[in-house]
Amino acid sequence: MSILLLVLGLLLFVGLVVLHEFGHFLEARRAGVVVEEFGIGFPPKVWAKKTKQGFLFTINLLPLGGFVRLKGENDSATSEGSFGAAKLSAKVRVMLAGIVMNLVAALAIFTLLALTGMPKLFDDQFSVPSDTKIIRKVQNQDVVLVGSVAENSPADQAGLKKGDQILKVGEVDIASQELLSQTTEKYAGQEVEITVKRLEETKLLKIKLNGKENAEQGYLGIGTISGASGIELRRSTWSAPIVALGLTKQFTELTYKGIGSALSNLFTGNTSKASEQVSGPVGIFVILKEGSSLGIHFILMVIGILSLTLALINVLPIPALDGGRLFVMMLFRILKKPLNKKTEEWIHGLGFAMLMFLFVLITIVDVGRLR
Repeated sequence: MSILLLVLGLLLFVGLVVLHEFGHFLEARRAGVVVEEFGIGFPPKVWAKKTKQGFLFTINLLPLGGFVRLKGENDSATSEGSFGAAKLSAKVRVMLAGIVMNLVAALAIFTLLALTGMPKLFDDQFSVPSDTKIIRKVQNQDVVLVGSVAENSPADQAGLKKGDQILKVGEVDIASQELLSQTTEKYAGQEVEITVKRLEETKLLKIKLNGKENAEQGYLGIGTISGASGIELRRSTWSAPIVALGLTKQFTELTYKGIGSALSNLFTGNTSKASEQVSGPVGIFVILKEGSSLGIHFILMVIGILSLTLALINVLPIPALDGGRLFVMMLFRILKKPLNKKTEEWIHGLGFAMLMFLFVLITIVDVGRLR
């Protein structure tokens, strides 16, 4: 079941980008702008078909979303049916259409979750108390999770993995990090059975612990983190759309606060702190993988947050993004200067290169977190 939810989560994540591009596609055709290609994934092409509507529909090898290629995408294009020749209001609508699609998708997902079971992720999460029913409660039991595994340690040799929940050491139920330390010290140098939970499967491992004379890496050889077993789900009825709006407002504030904090740490030289506040595709995969054990509600919650995040990021005035293209176009109009094709391509090309550099950097950081 967890694997199916992981696959579903990954498909929905890719679908968010496709949905974003579909918004551009619909509004471009509505505005009379010629769509030359609508692609699922990124090149190289795997399959292509010319549609009756005149645009090329393609399936591409890299499953990272999708794209729309419009005729005359630069602002200075003048040929009939080109993006550049469209009215200013039409251009604005085309640029914002993808953002609107992601925002609507997030609201729809949050509304559905409010009706069926909204995961509670933080203490002051928005709800309407008079129309909120808890349908699943968090169990009041602390759990101990494996945070890291030392190389060639007893835990490593036995196959313990990051994210495993330690249930028992011998016959002792492990409910705290302190109890785990006390119990492994008691069995130091001995072979002991350790019961762990990995996703939805319980495993029994036989591990010979380090003795007290060679316990530099600990008796078991792991780093641990605390957690809570279970998750709270809350259901609403008539207030579901209100809950969705309230939650969208909360996540919007948290997202921009997080971006501001990351940029502040980056500019002050605290790159390690800044890197903790961002995540890329690898990090998203890990979130979906670990969240798949919590069920469909948690996966949908993550997808809803990602959809909202795509909208919030794309609205920023960053070159190469929708908000950046709109910002540059409007800026040149305010300055009453022509925005020629070469200048526009240079600005957004530089912005795209910076985004790709950031993409690679974040991916490296995400991979480092997995070690």
